[in-house]
Amino acid sequence: MALHSAVSDITERIVERSRATRSAYLAQLDSDSKRAPSMDRMGCANIAHAVAGMPPNDKFKVVTERAPNIGIVTAYNDMLSAHTPLQSYPALIKDEARKHGATAQVAGGVPAMCDGVTQGTSGMELSLFSRDVIAMGTAVALSHDMFDAALMLGVCDKIVPGLLIGALQFGHLPTVFVPAGPMPSGLPNKEKARVREQAAQGLVGREGLLDAELKSYHSPGTCTFYGTANSNQMLMEAMGLHVPGTAFVAPGGALRDELTREATRTALGIIKSKRFAPIGQIVDERAIVNAMVALLATGGSTNHLIHWVAVAHSAGIVIDWNDFSALSDVVPLLTHVYPNGSADVNQFQAAGGTGLVIRELLDAGFMHEDVLTVRDGGIREYTREPALDGSASSVLVWHDAGNSKDETIVRPVARPFSPSGGLKLLRGNLGRSVIKVSAVPDDRHVIEAPARVFDSQEALHVAFNAGELERDVVCVVRWQGPQANGMPELHKLTPPLAVLQGKGFRVALVTDGRMSGASGKVPAAIHVSPEAVAGGPLAKVRDGDVIRVDALSGELNVRVAEAEWAARPVALMPDDLCQRNGIGLGRGLFAGMRRSALTAEEGAQSWL
Repeated sequence: MALHSAVSDITERIVERSRATRSAYLAQLDSDSKRAPSMDRMGCANIAHAVAGMPPNDKFKVVTERAPNIGIVTAYNDMLSAHTPLQSYPALIKDEARKHGATAQVAGGVPAMCDGVTQGTSGMELSLFSRDVIAMGTAVALSHDMFDAALMLGVCDKIVPGLLIGALQFGHLPTVFVPAGPMPSGLPNKEKARVREQAAQGLVGREGLLDAELKSYHSPGTCTFYGTANSNQMLMEAMGLHVPGTAFVAPGGALRDELTREATRTALGIIKSKRFAPIGQIVDERAIVNAMVALLATGGSTNHLIHWVAVAHSAGIVIDWNDFSALSDVVPLLTHVYPNGSADVNQFQAAGGTGLVIRELLDAGFMHEDVLTVRDGGIREYTREPALDGSASSVLVWHDAGNSKDETIVRPVARPFSPSGGLKLLRGNLGRSVIKVSAVPDDRHVIEAPARVFDSQEALHVAFNAGELERDVVCVVRWQGPQANGMPELHKLTPPLAVLQGKGFRVALVTDGRMSGASGKVPAAIHVSPEAVAGGPLAKVRDGDVIRVDALSGELNVRVAEAEWAARPVALMPDDLCQRNGIGLGRGLFAGMRRSALTAEEGAQSWL
């Protein structure tokens, strides 16, 4: 199938826009790849330090035999259910490397925080910038420069983008990403949301709410809704950076262990075959577009409209929200996975999973097929699902994903849930914003109502509990951007706003903050740029101003006369918020990041 004309045109625009920066990146990659092997260019003391902790046989392989050495960067901790399974991975990787005459070392660990733990707390104000810390931690780990390839062990929200940004600083290395898989299905996501809404109304107490949450998040593995963490895994498949079909295989079983070993074999295969497939070459303009298409076709997390801008920039590629919007206009929505439906990722996997989606998109010309991946067979390998052959040796085999096993969850391109993707760009006198509409009811795509302005999400909760929002209302929550307080997710606002919507009121949220990848049915114009603290238009809005959020026309406007709006003064962030954002619970260490952060549309990057 020929590439869709719109996908081709958008890719060409990105290529042209990125010509200078991509060329500079590739020149650096070429320079790094032409250096002598580490054993030839490093001093004897450097080498001795690098191998001092290795077992004697591994040390002999590295020093004498010049065997390939794999650097492992891991996000393991046992605070995060998604990363708990990673504890056993280094041992598997080292064992597999030795079987193939190679070695592996844990080059370093990176922090990994959970938005589910920090949601609505001070810790959430560190969340977005933890991505940049992870990227820097990855660079520190690989800076020992003793490696012929790398394996990235990580799963969740900021962790995969951070690992990817860091790995792209060492773009000359073959690099494979290694996930852990989702936990078994627990309490259905819709039931969990219902209990949360009841709790917001005081109909369920803390004990009942805690019981529901414990039944939802109950064992090692990724949370089972299709939020940012699981969107990460879809995008890694679409970019060809996984072992094919790895994303949603459950942790702890023989298949998952063998896939981890296969990741080791895949990295070594690139080295030994001398196939030129470093990560900096794999992540090109076409791969970035493939990731964007996969995100849109699955109704993935809005957080990636920030993260993938930063990822692309790290490979010398310039993308913006116009590109996402233009792709969303033509890419069909193929999945209904919570919050865009009732199914979870385990049900999605059983219905056909990533392989089916990628095959459908390739066959219909929505994805580039002529791309480099970590596998010899290219992106077509990612249309297949892995299994063990049942023999005593448990050999990995792959089979075509076949047709959808449940078209209420995943559909072919010929019968999509929607002819366009789930994200829309909004523009107007309130700035630029994005809205996720894949889970929003059709009759809620346009909301026009008086504004109620809040300086924090806590203030909105107070107003809700006092019954002050029992009407049509557009809730404006400002001072939530990257420079203000690190751009926390505002997922705690979903239950009260959903309650108001359920009562029949026409409700929307407008904010320069983020919403969780799990947010859905309440229309939310998020990531508003420029943010209020930088003098953005949200700093002018007053209670009672009529705001129109129109996902059909792409409008985000306040209905105030142009002359009056131009003359209206820009409010300043209240002193108590300025003081709170700067100190306490680790936030002071991130002051420099807040000061230097770019806009959300520029990826909120803090290192430029």
